[in-house]
Amino acid sequence: MKGLNRVWNRFLLLTVFLIAAVALPMGIERSWHALDTDDITEFRIDNSLTDSASFIRSEKDVISFMQQWSLKGASVAVAKDGRLVFARGFGYASLEDSILVQPYNKFRVASVSKLVTAVAIMKLQEEGRLSVNDHVFGIDGILNDTIFSHPKDKRVYGITVGHLLSHKGGWTQRWGDQMFMPEVVSKETGVAMPVDTKTIVRFALDKNLHFNPGMGQSYSNLGYSILGLVIEKVSGMAYEEYCKRYVLEPLGIFDMCLAKNMKDDKAPYEVTYYLAPDAIPKPSVYGTGELLPACYGGNDIEALGGAGAWLATAPDLMKLLLAIDGFNTPKDILSEASIRFMTDSENTYAPVGWRGTSPDGSWWRTGTFAGTSCMLKRMADGTAWVVLFNTSAWNGPEISSRVDKMMTRFVNHVSTWPSCDLFNYYLPVPLTVNKNKS
Repeated sequence: MKGLNRVWNRFLLLTVFLIAAVALPMGIERSWHALDTDDITEFRIDNSLTDSASFIRSEKDVISFMQQWSLKGASVAVAKDGRLVFARGFGYASLEDSILVQPYNKFRVASVSKLVTAVAIMKLQEEGRLSVNDHVFGIDGILNDTIFSHPKDKRVYGITVGHLLSHKGGWTQRWGDQMFMPEVVSKETGVAMPVDTKTIVRFALDKNLHFNPGMGQSYSNLGYSILGLVIEKVSGMAYEEYCKRYVLEPLGIFDMCLAKNMKDDKAPYEVTYYLAPDAIPKPSVYGTGELLPACYGGNDIEALGGAGAWLATAPDLMKLLLAIDGFNTPKDILSEASIRFMTDSENTYAPVGWRGTSPDGSWWRTGTFAGTSCMLKRMADGTAWVVLFNTSAWNGPEISSRVDKMMTRFVNHVSTWPSCDLFNYYLPVPLTVNKNKS
């Protein structure tokens, strides 16, 4: 019986393989390898699916940009009118192992995670389980847990979900970013390192707010980390589980997950991260006293949670973008009212989740963490793109403006957009891609 099952499984895999090969449109390059079906583990979009003939000049723009900024690896996805028309990796996922980037490689996406968190909050509101007007702290607040019940500044009781979504909770980074000072948090709270998100929030509540909630605005990682806790409390699930089940998986996104701090704990197909040559090591977030690279234990990406902890591929981020872009194709996962709340600045909240929205219909989100930077953008003409890098640039977050200009050239160099949709075509990924490495 086992032998028959093995034959049947091989037959099914070969059938899928052959159907995909026949179904590929004429304009797409095919790079099929003679694979024994025992070596096939999963199906993913890879570099061979993109018709490079339509993007020759555009690809040169990416390669030139990477050389200029000494970036080791990149993943780029471009969509037109709801169709994924370009998905390609550039450079190395792991330089030491000579592994090239493929579209199925996962990258830390840093503050792009805030977009996932905002969508999850809007889903909960559409389900009637919370409102953006709900208070977060206090007896009647969502987070009425004992550990949050005695804030130093009573203005905390006025903070709403909407305030956190729009960075109006009352905190600034005047004395530093609360999410990136684990030694101070540990010392003042008496909690051993590594300090978790709840401990960091408790630390922040022991300080005065810098402005009245809703009366000012200051970019706050802390605020979005708190929103991650709000999602957990309201849903009764872990933050990651709720986002996967109700936001990502309904869109066909199954590879996104939360990142880990250390290199040995990399996710399957996750890239290796590289810092600028002059990067200064930082004390371990685990309190060992050793100095570590900021990308591997010198910063705590796990504690960021809803503010910056997601891993994603470029095509998966594109699926998310297309599901909240306000266009009819494909169908959005959020209501028109929710998308308008997130993007229409006239409501005094937007941009929500997004980093910026402009009157011309452009919406964008950026993310930067030690060893990674990324950006995604939606434009009014139905064009959208996602760019992920596994290397820190010397100018940090400021590289996003250069990425925007590079991708503007990329798009302008395309004279004829392919008619295919790469979301409909997948190739088998062999076990030779080491899941425990890259």
